[in-house]
Amino acid sequence: MSSSVSSSISSSDSSAAPQPLRIDFVSDVSCPWCAIGLKSLETALARLPGAAPEIHFQPFELNPDMGKDGQDITEHITEKYGSTPAQQEQSREMIRQRGAAVGFTFAMDKRGRIYNTFDAHRLLHWAEEEGAPGAQRALKHALFEAYFTNGEDPSAHDVLLRAAERAGLDGAGAAAVLASDRYADEVRTLEGFWQQAGVRSVPAIVINQRHLISGGQPPEVFEQALRDILAKEAQA
Repeated sequence: MSSSVSSSISSSDSSAAPQPLRIDFVSDVSCPWCAIGLKSLETALARLPGAAPEIHFQPFELNPDMGKDGQDITEHITEKYGSTPAQQEQSREMIRQRGAAVGFTFAMDKRGRIYNTFDAHRLLHWAEEEGAPGAQRALKHALFEAYFTNGEDPSAHDVLLRAAERAGLDGAGAAAVLASDRYADEVRTLEGFWQQAGVRSVPAIVINQRHLISGGQPPEVFEQALRDILAKEAQA
């Protein structure tokens, strides 16, 4: 996964006046760096009271062909990336530490399998379309916690329903979405759009539809990049 900031982002001080920030957060709920990236981004935004952020969570499937039973995660990572068990353990410890630094708990011993996430993306799309302001973000957090902290299956409808209810969403509405194929076409269209836009790894954070920040950056990197963007936008 990429962890660079687009070179088009220049360095300068941000304006003190409130400025809108449209943030398209392209990610998958089975991506640990996406959980880290979101927490880091939120920490950075809290340090920028002059910004008025609006976050939209966009779908990206790391494993769109994953079967409904999922796959053992060690086996999956070995097949996909060719890493050894020792390398995987080292990576898991780094992820755990990076998560802890931004207030997110990774319980790696509970995450034994990786799963299909398409229904989770359908539910996230519904949350933005029909939920209250902030509902989609609350659901995203609940899904990250379900998988990475509690070791639950994010493709299981009962898990998704509990996450929706924890996020303050209507349980009956969530159940109706999951029992149907609602938003399937919309999610696939959005996935195709972001792939055609060049997104190949996540998280990819697109600011005001012009500036890209890639990867689960530390809060300080997000903060500086956002300050630079705000300054550039104020001068435009």
